[in-house]
Amino acid sequence: MRRAALSSALFLLAGCVAEDKYLAKVAEAEQLQRKYQDESQKNADLAVKIAELSGRIGALEEESRQLSERIRAEELNLSAKQVDLRAAQQRLEEQQALIQQLVRSKVLLERAKAELEKRSGDYEQLAQALREEISAGQVEISELRGRMTLRLKDQILFASGSVAINREGRAALDHVAGALRGIHGRTIRVEGYTDNVPTGPAGPYPSNWELSTARAVAVVRHLQERGVDPTLLAAAGYGEFHPVAPNDTPDGRSQNRRIEIVLAASIDGMPPLEVEPAAPPPRRPRPAKR
Repeated sequence: MRRAALSSALFLLAGCVAEDKYLAKVAEAEQLQRKYQDESQKNADLAVKIAELSGRIGALEEESRQLSERIRAEELNLSAKQVDLRAAQQRLEEQQALIQQLVRSKVLLERAKAELEKRSGDYEQLAQALREEISAGQVEISELRGRMTLRLKDQILFASGSVAINREGRAALDHVAGALRGIHGRTIRVEGYTDNVPTGPAGPYPSNWELSTARAVAVVRHLQERGVDPTLLAAAGYGEFHPVAPNDTPDGRSQNRRIEIVLAASIDGMPPLEVEPAAPPPRRPRPAKR
């Protein structure tokens, strides 16, 4: 009897222990289930967030791609505008250079116009002052390349082979001096020329060089004595080597024996006086100078 009771008690005790473990395991399983469900929910929520972030990343990548394309387009546009700007700057520089050139040309034209008007005025002044001498054939006046030239035949001024100015020549030169005193801004060069007839070997002038130069100096002295500014005066002798006519006729030799008074601008930058060279004709025996 006692054994049976003890066995029953042990059995019941064993059953109670097993049930407690079972209930503990059930509770543990339920807890794990709840944790699993919580984790699953968290995973689902996390998946949703990941999906949202992926979408936002995709949108940002697309926006970044579009922005990169816009930047490349703007860079290309900027490069094109820089090319246009450089071209515009070059055109502007060319236009400014052209404007400066036009301004310089205008200044030069105005100077040339003023000089031309002055030359014309000087020419008219001389022509008016010497109209009687011009009409009488004593003086010829011409203008070429900015040079005015008064030409006087030596027979009006000098006797043959002489450098002394005669009475008729002094009267003519007095009128010339009066006209030259009113001329300003010009150099006045007296040039002597002869024909190709040699000077006499016994005379005071061994060649036509000396004779032409002495006559030019005589005219310069007379002009100075009549009030022409000596700082503007110069004398030059060209002998027989710049004829204006053939020397094989008396009339041609007469034209070549002359005094020329050359007026040229003395403004800075003007070209120097020029004398056109002429080849001397072949020398032939000539009679002694009268």
